[in-house]
Amino acid sequence: MRIAIIGIGAMGSLFGAHLHPFAEVWLLGEWAEQLTTIRAEGLLVEVSNGRTSRCPLRATNDLSQVPPADLALILVKGHKTESAANVARQVLAPRGLTLTLQNGLGNLEKLTAILGADNVALGITSAGATMMGAGHVRVAGMGHTYLAGQPATAVTLSQVAALFRQAGFPTDLTDNPTSLVWGKLAINAGINPLTALLHVPNGYLAKNETAQSLMAQAAQEVAALAQAQHITLPYSDAARRALEVAQATATNYSSMLQDMMRGARTEVDTICGAVVAYGRGLNIPTPVNAVLLREVKKLETAAWHLEVDRAALLTHLQSEISQQEELT
Repeated sequence: MRIAIIGIGAMGSLFGAHLHPFAEVWLLGEWAEQLTTIRAEGLLVEVSNGRTSRCPLRATNDLSQVPPADLALILVKGHKTESAANVARQVLAPRGLTLTLQNGLGNLEKLTAILGADNVALGITSAGATMMGAGHVRVAGMGHTYLAGQPATAVTLSQVAALFRQAGFPTDLTDNPTSLVWGKLAINAGINPLTALLHVPNGYLAKNETAQSLMAQAAQEVAALAQAQHITLPYSDAARRALEVAQATATNYSSMLQDMMRGARTEVDTICGAVVAYGRGLNIPTPVNAVLLREVKKLETAAWHLEVDRAALLTHLQSEISQQEELT
């Protein structure tokens, strides 16, 4: 199988490295230093025990170099989904399959609008990775991946699931993706924006009482929205599950924090922004996500500073949330 991975950050690198031994993999993206390093040296893959290996990968931003692909994996941020769909349309073979493994809400709909419902499928993954620098990815965990949809493509989801399992990603098909999408959204809303604002790995949120409380509140707002839509989450307690994930991925830097460190636009709009939009539509207050959305957006336009007064920032967030609650 020939696979075009659209997005060459942490997740694109993670999937590319593990799929490489079992398929012809092409990494497609615009990160110049990443492309140059991978072409010259291969991708350095670091696992949890510190062991490293180098993986030779095809990486390019020149679509004319890419032979027709059977599968396009979309691993870009939500604000780049439409452009990724146009890339997929150019590199896919006839009846090729596009699969999104992105965070947040709305990505499947954007892809479907451009590529058509028969050509697109949804993936939900809890695999994680951190870019340690150009050409160097650290694996945080393989997690579990679920695939859903009924695409009328040459490659079936069963074939993709089998390939993913062969590559080390525990993968299953599901007929209830909505539950999993909202379940992942609650975790992302609880962990990602706080780690980005505080400049901390996920585990910090589990150890700091105030941060843990804010994480729980953000996740619970998502759970309330799901309940209002009669969506059953894949766990009974969103706050507890967010805590468990933060503990299990303690050393990982969330994708939102990684974006912030690189001075790149985050996917906060498809996470906290989506929560706020759904809350408005359902007439359910989401003050925590509203404040996290606003604060992350502020930092997106500011220069990155390594040091942050975390205690002061947590106090500020609590105050802002209290004011937001009074308005709603």
